[in-house]
Amino acid sequence: MTFEELSGQDNAAATGDRMQSAGTALEELLVSAKKQDCLTVGVYESAQVMNVDPDSVAFCVLATNEEYECDIALQIHFTLIQAFCFDNDINIVRVNDIGRLADIVGSDQDEEPKDVHCMLVTSPSADSWKDSALERLGLFCEESRNVYEWVPTITLPER
Repeated sequence: MTFEELSGQDNAAATGDRMQSAGTALEELLVSAKKQDCLTVGVYESAQVMNVDPDSVAFCVLATNEEYECDIALQIHFTLIQAFCFDNDINIVRVNDIGRLADIVGSDQDEEPKDVHCMLVTSPSADSWKDSALERLGLFCEESRNVYEWVPTITLPER
């Protein structure tokens, strides 16, 4: 076994651990943001927040699965949201499990199921809401950008 093969195995294990840690942090962040009323759910709703108060956006989650991969309108929305996030230094991740996200953010019994294709974590002011999960996800996004993965994909932990 060569050194490159050996270090490649270590990198694969480290990447798996990083992904699992990021998935757990994302779940914690979404639950915490929902409790603090700092979570915007839905493509249209997210676009409104970005238009009205872009400085309040702390984190963005784009979600899809195989069913929506060929939805051109959704992909155009994603491209525009990604561009906005890049221009405004907002960390952004993708998730490939819409059902799991819907379980995490839930919906009230009287409401229709929420459109979880786009979710924003907002912060009313810079110092009012600090979350360790948000900080960990920020580090994860920064590390991903360092290896030219501009919109990393996160796998959520199973329940």
